[in-house]
Amino acid sequence: MENYSNMTKEELLSVLGLTIKKDETNKLITFLCELSAYTERSQFNISFHAPSSTGKSYIPLEIAKLFPKEDVFEFNHVTPQAFFHETGKYDEEKKSFINDLSRKIIIFIDQPHMELLSRLRPLLSHDQKESLSKFTDKTKSGSHKTKNVILIGYPSVIFCTAGLKIDEQEATRMLLLSPEITQEKLNQGISRSIDKECNYGAYQQNLSLNAERESLKQRILAIKNEHISEIIIENPQLVHDTFFTPNRQLKPRNMRDIEHIMSLIKSFALLNLWSRKRNGTVVVANDDDIRDGFDLWHEISESQDLNLPPYIIDFYEETIVPAYEEKNIGGLGDINSIGVTRQEIKAKYHSVAHSIIEEWKLRKEIIPMLESAGLVKQEIDPNDKRTKLVYPLLKLADLHAKREAQSRASESIYEECEI
Repeated sequence: MENYSNMTKEELLSVLGLTIKKDETNKLITFLCELSAYTERSQFNISFHAPSSTGKSYIPLEIAKLFPKEDVFEFNHVTPQAFFHETGKYDEEKKSFINDLSRKIIIFIDQPHMELLSRLRPLLSHDQKESLSKFTDKTKSGSHKTKNVILIGYPSVIFCTAGLKIDEQEATRMLLLSPEITQEKLNQGISRSIDKECNYGAYQQNLSLNAERESLKQRILAIKNEHISEIIIENPQLVHDTFFTPNRQLKPRNMRDIEHIMSLIKSFALLNLWSRKRNGTVVVANDDDIRDGFDLWHEISESQDLNLPPYIIDFYEETIVPAYEEKNIGGLGDINSIGVTRQEIKAKYHSVAHSIIEEWKLRKEIIPMLESAGLVKQEIDPNDKRTKLVYPLLKLADLHAKREAQSRASESIYEECEI
């Protein structure tokens, strides 16, 4: 049996960067999500939300190429009924179709049916290892017949959608991510596409000859073959002290947050199981795994805390707030301020992103989500009752400072532990 040396985050990112430019946090979390499939119950789920053509499905699909093909299920535009009808073997004793999803990776590509997520809630939240669904099918004669489908196990699920709105119950069951949309990333991505499409054969050959990439693929296969049953954390006190930073205001959703953090920690331990304490199929996560898990969580905690995809937060910070400040010299909180119209927001977005935002998306998705998160309020324009004005309520610099304070507090705890 081959043993693999300890792999750092930087080394992992270097390999992933061969095909995915920038998006360091997104690709690291996505890799760990897919790797977590090879655990008994430590899987976690991701939901990528961003407009079309931003690369939200590219990241999980490209990383999935590193994993054994038989473990990856990709669905494109699948309805809830169609997904549950994608059945496995029929069990005569249970009178049901059995679909075993244990240790599998499921990727929903450009998935428009948010209803599917609500149907999968027991699976996503690990409420029960077996879930029964009943469907009514039409027979050839035109009569109706009940069909039982039993889903078994906890897969790692990645959901990609151009829809930005998400139900709060689903939001807490998944990590909300959005791909970066920066000039630097676009520049590097386009350069990679040129190299790839000019000579696809040479591009693929160079990838297959890359020793580090091939080693990672073999490492993943070896992890799968270890059949790890459980990952325990050696130092729960460090997890406790790092999570409960001074003056932290807890929310109900923090119950889910700590589960996500624990899954990140355990996934780091799984990646380096050969250099961790072992007891048969049980792996022990150490303090380095705890530090890496929390560091990664701090990178995305702001959007998770607000229940908003990062794209929505960026839209608020880069479009709505500047549009408002250009119109109001007094800035946020000025009692004499005037809100911005949706047309002014659209114009500002066009000048910033060099793209167009649809009116319906702004009215039905973005502004209501920001309103629910407490970042904006809407009021009727006193000069035009047909128009609503949008008022931003918070500078996100305050949230950034809070996140940095939590990160510094964590570092202080780590240093104390080392002493």
